Amino acid sequence: MLISIITINYNDCDGLEKTIKSVIHQSYRDFEHLIIDGGSNDGSKEIILQYQSNFSYWVSEKDRGIYHAMNKGIRAATGKYLLFLNSGDFLYNENVFINIAKHLKDCDILYGDLISVNGKEEYISKGSKPDTLTVYSFFKGSVNHPASFIKKDLFYKYGLYDESLKIVSDWKFFMQVIGIEGVRVKYIEQIITYFNLNGISSYNFKLSKLEREQVIKEIIPKAYIEDYLKYDELNNVLKLRLVRYALIIQNMTWFKLVKKSFSKIAKIIAN
Repeated sequence: MLISIITINYNDCDGLEKTIKSVIHQSYRDFEHLIIDGGSNDGSKEIILQYQSNFSYWVSEKDRGIYHAMNKGIRAATGKYLLFLNSGDFLYNENVFINIAKHLKDCDILYGDLISVNGKEEYISKGSKPDTLTVYSFFKGSVNHPASFIKKDLFYKYGLYDESLKIVSDWKFFMQVIGIEGVRVKYIEQIITYFNLNGISSYNFKLSKLEREQVIKEIIPKAYIEDYLKYDELNNVLKLRLVRYALIIQNMTWFKLVKKSFSKIAKIIAN
C-alpha cells in the first residue's frame, strides 16, 4: 500500500536534511516522498538536488503559506494515505512505516504518538482512543497531525486544507471529518514522529485561539455555539498556553456528539 510523505519547507536546510534522511532509512519501501519548498534561499534547494533521486516529486517556488504548500503536496501525491512530515520533523525509527502498514487497511485515519522536541527538552504527546473522539474532544485539543496517516480520498470528499487559516487548518479538518462526519479512525500506541516545536503554530497562541473560535462559529450549528459561548463567558476557559474548551449540554441540539463526554462536562459545570 503506497504511502505519500509530504514535506513542506522554507529556509530550514538543516531540518530538511534530517527529515529526508529519516524517510530514506525506512525499512518499508512502498512509499513516495514529496518535497514542497517555498522558494528557500538558505541552501535548501541544494539539499533537495542532492537527494532528488529519492523523491517522486519536488518543487521550489513561492507559495501562499503552510496550508497552500500542503495542498500542493496533496494534489501531487499518488499514495492512498498521506503523512505530513515537515522539515525539522523526523520519523522515530527505521521501522515506523512497516509497523503501521498492517493497520491502515481498515481505517480512514490512523494516528499514533509523537515526541515533541524543544531544544534539549522532549515530551511524549499521547493520542486519544477513537471511541473518545467527539466534537467536544476537539474543543480541548486535536489528534497529532505529524503522526497521522490520512486517506487521500478524504480531502476530495470533504475539502482540502483551508488556506485562509495560518495555524489551525489541520485542526479544522480533523474536527470536520472526525468530530462531525465520524470517519473511521484508528489509534495505535506507537511513537511515529519527533515533532519540532519551533514552528509557527507552537508559540502563536493568540492567533491560534482566534482561528479556533472562527472555525467553531463556522462549522458548528448555532444552538451548539450559543451553549459554548455561554459556558466560555462564565468560566473564562480560554487560556494562552493550554486552550481548554467546554460546552453546556442543557438544551443542546447535538447531544449525541458529546454524550460520551457528558459526565466530564457535568462535573465542570457543577464546579
